[in-house]
Amino acid sequence: MTPLWRRIPVNYLYFSSVAIFLCLAVSCKKPVNEDNMLQFSMFFNDGDTTKYIRDTKLTVTFDTVFTSIGSVTKHFKVHNTSNRDLTTTIFLSGGERSVYSINVNGVPGTDTKNYFKNVEIPKNDSIFIFVKVNINPLNQNNPFLVTDAIVFFTGDIKQEVELIAYGQDARYIVADPSTGFKVVAGEHETVYWTKERPYVVYGWAAIDSTGTLVIEPGTRIYFHRNSGLWAYRYSKLEINGTLEEPVLLRGDRLEAGLENDLAQWDRVWINEGASVSIDYAVISNAFIGVQVDPLPNNKGEIAIVPTSVNIKNTIIKNTHNSGVLARFLSLNMTNCLIINNGGCGVQLECGQYSMKHLTIANYFKGDRKTPACYVSNKVSDPLFEAVPAFDTKAHFTNCIIFGNREKDEPEVVVGKDKGAELEAIFQNCLIKAKDNASYFKDCIRNEDPQFVDVKTSDFQLQATSPAIGKGIPDIEVPLDILGKSRGDNPDLGAYQNE
Repeated sequence: MTPLWRRIPVNYLYFSSVAIFLCLAVSCKKPVNEDNMLQFSMFFNDGDTTKYIRDTKLTVTFDTVFTSIGSVTKHFKVHNTSNRDLTTTIFLSGGERSVYSINVNGVPGTDTKNYFKNVEIPKNDSIFIFVKVNINPLNQNNPFLVTDAIVFFTGDIKQEVELIAYGQDARYIVADPSTGFKVVAGEHETVYWTKERPYVVYGWAAIDSTGTLVIEPGTRIYFHRNSGLWAYRYSKLEINGTLEEPVLLRGDRLEAGLENDLAQWDRVWINEGASVSIDYAVISNAFIGVQVDPLPNNKGEIAIVPTSVNIKNTIIKNTHNSGVLARFLSLNMTNCLIINNGGCGVQLECGQYSMKHLTIANYFKGDRKTPACYVSNKVSDPLFEAVPAFDTKAHFTNCIIFGNREKDEPEVVVGKDKGAELEAIFQNCLIKAKDNASYFKDCIRNEDPQFVDVKTSDFQLQATSPAIGKGIPDIEVPLDILGKSRGDNPDLGAYQNE
């Protein structure tokens, strides 16, 4: 007769032995002392909301970090909720090879270990952990994941706080410290910036006289604080975004929740004689979005020369001061959205200006003293006080100019000096303004434009908006900012309703 053990299937014997081993292992394992369990807590931003989490598990996530540049410092708290003092050992799982570094209660780790032995946490008390990451370049275009963990051994308990970051290789434009700028397109030179990797600018990226900078669709440009893009006199700048691939110009702080952190960088600055075209760009969180003006000499004198600046299908938002500031020169804007500015949305002084199908919606959350739109034939900046009033033309057609100033405070203000001519015309616009019939022709005044959602910055029009169908047709703007046909009954502003 065949022995019983030979009649049992082999796989049954295997799994039975495993089950017996697991039972023995479980029966021999010491019970975990939950009094040694630490808790972790931190605040984080989720859009406009700050949230707080506290748990025995935690993940610290860094937004995209440019390689070779350290991240912002994040921190969390480690809590001892027991009624006795605890001692824990803290270290980075990646050891010497980790790209992360930690600081425990103000004490930095060494460059090689980041190892802290026998850290005391008094009963019902807590300590702080600070974390940074510095990622080495990998010479690749796409972002890449970089992970690690902070390990805590407290008695018989092991806990981990996960660390997650995305590295991004970039092209770096670093200004000469002695001048504050770096020439990125020299005289008679044409340079192309492309979308494969972002550009990170420290200081001013300058286009020299007769130089040309062409920025191709999808290019991302990140500016450090006090940095900017400078189209010097007689230079040429082309920002050639598309609806599908706009060009992005913003600050280099990439962590979430910084939409309201204004003045992260300086501005796009354009001087006299320049030829500039900007199409489908998003310019955000600068001190000033776009500034167009001549450079005065040491006597305060300026040269007024032909200057061509055309901005189309562009969003300028979240600026500390004005969204657009132009003085003495010429500027044409079409199908643009200028929103949430600490100064004016559009500030035009002493020049030649044509504005068609703009939505200037200033719902700035802070204390704002200036209107959404200001036009004058006299410059307000003391830098130009030696320059007299200047003949000025500013035409606004099919625009919406509105905001959240008090009811009796206008969002359109025109200032006229007797020393020069001023031709300011607002034709078929929806505006918030005090009565002044000489400037406003066939305008809708002081009626809510009924934007879809101001809180989420959706400035398209609701179906019941008074701005629908009130525009002048055939003004050479057949499509709106989203590429929709305006047809024979164009709506006011940058967006055409369905």
